[in-house]
Amino acid sequence: MTTCYFDAFSGISGDMTVGALIDAGANGDSVLDCLHSLNLGATYRYEKTKRNGLAATKFHVEGGKQKDHRHLPHIAKVIDAARGISATAKQNALNIFMKLGEAEAHVHGVPLDLVHFHEVGAVDSISDIVGACVALDLLGVTEVACSPINVGSGLVETEHGTLPVPAPATAELLKEMPIYAKGPAMELTTPTGAAIVATLGTHFGAIPALSIQSTGFGAGTADFKVQANVLRAVIGHRGGQRSAAKEATTVSILEANIDDANPQILGYAMDRLFAAGALDVTLQPLQMKKNRPGTLLSVIAKPEDTDALAAIVLSETTTIGLRITTAERRVATRRFLNVETPWGDVRMKITAQGATPEYDDCRALAEAKKIPLKDVLAQAQYAYLKEF
Repeated sequence: MTTCYFDAFSGISGDMTVGALIDAGANGDSVLDCLHSLNLGATYRYEKTKRNGLAATKFHVEGGKQKDHRHLPHIAKVIDAARGISATAKQNALNIFMKLGEAEAHVHGVPLDLVHFHEVGAVDSISDIVGACVALDLLGVTEVACSPINVGSGLVETEHGTLPVPAPATAELLKEMPIYAKGPAMELTTPTGAAIVATLGTHFGAIPALSIQSTGFGAGTADFKVQANVLRAVIGHRGGQRSAAKEATTVSILEANIDDANPQILGYAMDRLFAAGALDVTLQPLQMKKNRPGTLLSVIAKPEDTDALAAIVLSETTTIGLRITTAERRVATRRFLNVETPWGDVRMKITAQGATPEYDDCRALAEAKKIPLKDVLAQAQYAYLKEF
């Protein structure tokens, strides 16, 4: 599996995406040949440049047959008639425009077939989207992932007047994805860039475990002093022998120091946190201020569960505050299989480190059959070694 990971620390736009992929190794001349076959009357070029001292590739679209409005069927016809573009790249481009159309329809409260594509229907947007899909195809990319996305801040001028950043369509496209604002007060992520990752992306967060093959930087138009205005593309292979990690994700860590709670309350809070989706909950003894013994409550959570789990900590314990930080979580490749014991089946968790009986299965059998837990664990391990 070939993965493209977009590092959108300075946002993402269509031209930055094409530039980053060419910089990462996609044949730029082949990309341009495919774009010329769209017959939009535009000229295309790419050049090496620098942003805040960092070498990058800038992709340009110039001129073309501009129209005030384009509907989705017309855009689909233009893409379908192009030559030299694979069926996969064409379908990906159409899917991206469909995603854009759905966002615009939602924002403006009109049916999808009545959506007028303004900025997103312009020649440069069609070229950017098709160019990105062609470049991904040339690189053999089968999976797209993306970092948390820097959307920028402030205001942006659009066909609909002055709007806050992120623009409504951009915000709609980035629903349930990790975003933030840092750097200059301007639009850093465009609807086109958001649509590309919203449509093709399958993972948002820390870079997944992969063996890097190439990297590239796509330059934005402006050159900032506070940060390099570039999008980084990292191309790599999943499942390499150098890493046993199956996935790398971003998690939230919720912590609270508690020195005035009944231990029974903390035990109940732990149960509630697990039931609400916590990935892990631990309680550690502390020696706190005024020499009082206390407890460190630590919760590992999916980012989307952070608020709900924080509310449980605040309501079910005596703490008046908690700390929330972000961390990477890497998970080893694992699979499960069943083994047969004299008392019933037990699942075995298989990892690169070995095989381990599932505790809950063994406990259930021990309680049901009135036998020692250690005997069930030993018998499950023996059954696995005997059979495998």
